[in-house]
Amino acid sequence: MLSPAEWEVVGLSLQVSVVAMAATLPVAYALAWLLARRSFPGKLLLDALVHLPLVIPPVVTGWLLLLAFGRNGPVGAFLEQAFGIGLVFRWTGAALAAGVMALPLMVRAMRLSIEAVDRRLVGAARTLGASRWRAFRTITLPLSLPGVLAGLVLGFARSIGEFGATITFAANIPGETRTLPLAIYTLLQTPGGEAAVTRLALISVLLSLAALVTSEWLVRRAAGKDAHVV
Repeated sequence: MLSPAEWEVVGLSLQVSVVAMAATLPVAYALAWLLARRSFPGKLLLDALVHLPLVIPPVVTGWLLLLAFGRNGPVGAFLEQAFGIGLVFRWTGAALAAGVMALPLMVRAMRLSIEAVDRRLVGAARTLGASRWRAFRTITLPLSLPGVLAGLVLGFARSIGEFGATITFAANIPGETRTLPLAIYTLLQTPGGEAAVTRLALISVLLSLAALVTSEWLVRRAAGKDAHVV
């Protein structure tokens, strides 16, 4: 059984991941659609920037977020002065870091799903008088939905395991930003914390495994294959 403090960590991790996915979904889908359906100058650069968090150290991503969204950063200062929203050292900042780190995986899954939608179907709808928005809403979006769901689940798994960007941007504050990876890291340095580490690590593995299995099932379903879960 988990202690109240451990339940708090699990609840905060789920809260951060769910909010991160909800906030990142429209951005990820818009980028995926843009990269899949449009050709424009700088497309290769945009694609590289979207996937940059996958290849640079997460601590660097956290540092860049701190520069942009910190209290003295251009975006952070604007949000705090205009709306009273602060992100640094708060769980909302942990959600932002998790969303940024999950964005490349979400965009990739959604882009592949959008590219799999036959453009001739959209073209046929347009010739029959459908507007661009209606063709998108009735054809592209429904047919790409399995990829969208797969991207969400995969991003959720990435958010659950996010560490480097979170600890750099939002710190490791009990009850505020201490998610599962940060709690495990803290307990590893605490005498007698092995049992708690085992419990939290097991929960982390189970949550991530469930998300990965769900994502794979959605991808197989989208491809018209039978998924067998053993």
